[in-house]
Amino acid sequence: MKKHRAFLLLLTVAVASVLVALISAHAFRGSQQPATHLGFDRNDYPGDENLPALRKTFAFTGYWLNNPPGESANSWHGKRAIVEREGFGFLVLFNGRSYAELTAVANPGAVANPGASDGAVAVEAAKAEGFHRGTVIFLDQEEGGRMLAEQKQYVFAWADAVRLAGFRPGIYCSGIEVAEQDGGSISTARDLHDSDQGRQLVFWVVNDACPPAPGCAFPNPAPSPEASGVPFAEVWQFAQSPLRSQFAAACAASYNADHNCYPPGIGGQQQLHLDVNASRTADPSHARL
Repeated sequence: MKKHRAFLLLLTVAVASVLVALISAHAFRGSQQPATHLGFDRNDYPGDENLPALRKTFAFTGYWLNNPPGESANSWHGKRAIVEREGFGFLVLFNGRSYAELTAVANPGAVANPGASDGAVAVEAAKAEGFHRGTVIFLDQEEGGRMLAEQKQYVFAWADAVRLAGFRPGIYCSGIEVAEQDGGSISTARDLHDSDQGRQLVFWVVNDACPPAPGCAFPNPAPSPEASGVPFAEVWQFAQSPLRSQFAAACAASYNADHNCYPPGIGGQQQLHLDVNASRTADPSHARL
C-alpha cells in the first residue's frame, strides 16, 4: 500500500511539473510576441508645446528632411533634438519627384534622372539634422499603381546613393491594389518589391481603405503592419487627413466632421490634423541616438 501511495505521489508531482512547464512555455511564447506601436506624420511641425500630449498616444513621428509635398518650406528643420528629447522615434522622410518632373513635362530643364543627386541631398540633410549612419530614410512617392520606367530608375538610383553613404533606403508608397487594363491588379508597393532592387528597400505603405484600415482610430495595441494587406510592410499608414473618400468612405464616421483625423488629448481648436501609422518598432527609422 505504501508503495502504491508513493507511486501516486510521484505521478502527481510529475503531472504537475509537466503542466507548469506547458503553462510557462505558453507564457514565454506570449511574451515573445512582437509589440506594435502607433505613430503619426504630418506636413507641418505640430509645435513644441504639443509634443508631450502627442507622446501619450504615439511612439514615433514622421520627420521631413526637405519641403513636404505642396509646401514651400520645411517647418521640421532643426527640431530633431527636441522631438527625440520628448521620447519619440522617427520616420525620416525625403520628398521625391513626381512623374511629370522626371519626364521634364512640368520642368523642361530638369535632369533626366536626378535620383542619385537627390539621394545625396537626402543624406546631407539627414546629417545636418543630426541623424546617424544606418538611419532609414524613406523616399516619399505619392503616385500609385504600377511605376513607369522613369520612376523606377529614379527610386533605385536614389536608393543606391543613400546606401552608398551608409544610410538605409526606404520607400513610402501605396499598398492599395489598383485595376490594370489586362484585368489584373497591382500596387506600387508590390510592383517595387517584385523587382530585385526593390527587395532591398524598407517599405512604409499606405492603405487607408476600410477595411482593412480601422479609420481615424488609435487602437492599443496598434494593428500589425502586415494587416495592411502587404506582408512585407514594416510600417502601415492606415488613416490620412483629410479622409480620402474614394478609399475610406466606410470609415467616415471615425473622422471629424471636417473629414480630418485629430489626435486625442489636444483641443480641436488647434486643428492639429494628422495621419496615423502602425509599426512593430517604436523607432522605424532606427534613428534615435
